[in-house]
Amino acid sequence: MEIDVIIPVYRPGRQLFKLLKRLNAQTVCPSRIILMNTGEEFFDELVAGTDFYEKYPNVEVHHLKKEEFDHGGTRRRAVRLSTAPVFVMMTQDAIPADDKLLEKLTESLVKENEPKVAVAYARQLADDKCGVLETASREFNYPAEPMLKTSADIRRLGIKTYFCSDVCAAYRRDLYDRVGGFVRKAIFNEDMIFAARAINMGYAVKYEAGARVIHSHNYTNKQQLHRNFDLGVSQKEHPEVFGNVSSEGEGGKLVRFTTKKLIKEGRAYMLPHFYMQCASKLLGYKLGKNYNKLPEKWINKLTTNPGYFEKKN
Repeated sequence: MEIDVIIPVYRPGRQLFKLLKRLNAQTVCPSRIILMNTGEEFFDELVAGTDFYEKYPNVEVHHLKKEEFDHGGTRRRAVRLSTAPVFVMMTQDAIPADDKLLEKLTESLVKENEPKVAVAYARQLADDKCGVLETASREFNYPAEPMLKTSADIRRLGIKTYFCSDVCAAYRRDLYDRVGGFVRKAIFNEDMIFAARAINMGYAVKYEAGARVIHSHNYTNKQQLHRNFDLGVSQKEHPEVFGNVSSEGEGGKLVRFTTKKLIKEGRAYMLPHFYMQCASKLLGYKLGKNYNKLPEKWINKLTTNPGYFEKKN
């Protein structure tokens, strides 16, 4: 089966070479790896003096300017470049945990006895250098058991039904087109917006726990606030998806899960720091949900992407 991998990149470091090497060593190799690179000068600097294009003949690089980048629009543009029946979205900081990532990730999309799975997303594992709070977050959001989600699960799972991550996710191209593709403009959550539309059209979303990538961050409280501000903005802008389901219930479950984990592991001393982190996330989220009531200068300081609001205005 032909598979294309699409990766938006911005100022990539040498880790990009590790990612490309592991993708090309998969049991199911990608036909093409499409890099949507923001900032041509940074990419040229990285590959200068190397045999990059000879070493990775299935890689093609498409450059765009920083002001052109959009979480939904850039990915939508990249999909138009793909001709494969299945494409995989990844981020530049996600590394395959083994050589079966693409095989495991795409198998439910081609099984005849499965419901029509429009998208399958991978399990994310914390890096060895990550702190216990980030590890707990990964364990909560990406458990060891797989899950198939349809509209029948909305009442039971709430917003978790729509959860999906383009850190590593595979899409069936025919169903992607039927659903309407990625939203043209999105500051965040283009993956969940697509998943919600797919589920509400009768398709399924699969969490493939056997497909694993190493991906995690040690964000500061300030970074968490900025990130969750953008999350709140994306939910505010798409009430058709997020209007009838609450994110705060999932946040509460994560707090309880992590609190129990810290106490069980004898790390109760970390609870004040953890609760400060939670407060930063909640504050950012609430501000994002009400961004239209804030002065423009506040928005520019709170968001990670001021250019999004410039284009919006």
